[in-house]
Amino acid sequence: MSGPAVEHILRAPRAVIDGVVRPAAIALADGMIQVVDDVGAAFPAVAETVLGSDVVLLPGLVDTHVHINDPGTDWEGFGTATAAALAGGITTVVDMPLDSDPVTTTVSALDAKRSAAAGVCRVDTKFWGGIVPGNLGSFRELAAAGVLGFKCFLSDSGNPNFPPLDVDEFRAAMTVVAELDSVLLVHAESARVLAGCAPPAGRDYGQFLRSRPDAAEQDAVQIVLDAVAETGARAHIVHVSSAGVVPMIADAKRAGLPVTAETCPHYLTFAADMIPQGGTVFAACPPIRDEDNRKLLWAALADGTLDMVVSDHSPCAPQHKDLDGGDFGRAFGGISSLQLALPALWTQAARAGFGLPDVCRWMAQAPAALAGLTDRGVVAPGRRADFCVFDPDASWVVRGAELRHRHPITPYEGVELTGAVRQMWRGGLLEAA
Repeated sequence: MSGPAVEHILRAPRAVIDGVVRPAAIALADGMIQVVDDVGAAFPAVAETVLGSDVVLLPGLVDTHVHINDPGTDWEGFGTATAAALAGGITTVVDMPLDSDPVTTTVSALDAKRSAAAGVCRVDTKFWGGIVPGNLGSFRELAAAGVLGFKCFLSDSGNPNFPPLDVDEFRAAMTVVAELDSVLLVHAESARVLAGCAPPAGRDYGQFLRSRPDAAEQDAVQIVLDAVAETGARAHIVHVSSAGVVPMIADAKRAGLPVTAETCPHYLTFAADMIPQGGTVFAACPPIRDEDNRKLLWAALADGTLDMVVSDHSPCAPQHKDLDGGDFGRAFGGISSLQLALPALWTQAARAGFGLPDVCRWMAQAPAALAGLTDRGVVAPGRRADFCVFDPDASWVVRGAELRHRHPITPYEGVELTGAVRQMWRGGLLEAA
């Protein structure tokens, strides 16, 4: 056998490989997968782990949309976020450039992030850089410093230190992104549409939903697609909540435009009619929409219009959710779900007739490709030996206080989910819980 001497063999009666679930023996060395063979294949005498038939070996998941909010806030942190990620089957996270202090719009801010992350991360942690009006002339420096790509907003981000780009600024940014052969992740809600909507106020979720209508996403996605066509830059539309943009994205893909899009477990799990009055724990921007919309998002995943599912883990300290008052106008718009993304998605996917290979494509392979992380995302020779050992049949009830997130608030409180992470491997080593 060529290459490094095999150090460990994983024998799995069920593993997701090449888009199917099958038995396999996986030979590991130097933190990488060396060989994938038949489950009974003979190898030199090395350490061996044999998995049970009740679990399925998945590639370690990749979550490219995580707000760790560190340094500068008590909303999350690199230690707690990455512990939650590991407990949820995720071996790589990419941190968003807000809401931290400083926001990641300069190299010095990126250095501060890296310092905060040093020595405390339980999973591989990468970074997106931010593009705001104030760094349009300098964000190239972030690419040279090692960010995987960039993120911007087309409407108010809620953070005065991370203002949105207008249409002309966005096109200018996309021109530079094309020159860098990078990718720009876009929060696609339109400032000009939102300006004509009454702001949210009070306990009525319906009013909150009307404050961020489908038209806001549709207008913003059109801005993105026009700029992609004009500049040739790659764009990725984050957290699609409105099925109204699906035909637009599908048409753009058929035209060969370099655009991808994601959605999130909360848009695929919840629907507006199940959100109670004052249920600010469900507040997200863009918002959770109705049941028909939820079904259409699933259809868009099925046909490939939506490429991936990521958590958009966006936590905050409990007081920012106005849990006692239940006023959607006072509540921070973000959902805490990093540890829950895999079982939440699998619960709904299994009911809808999808399989674990679909989940791995949406939560590992496609996000890894978006971030340019070609050494992970699938179980194959030459990839990192990062694995999630998953029990697809286990049922359990979410208790926020038992999760690894810094704060216990989650809209999944009391929800019964299917699927549980039993083991995690990173770089060919079994990780402690």
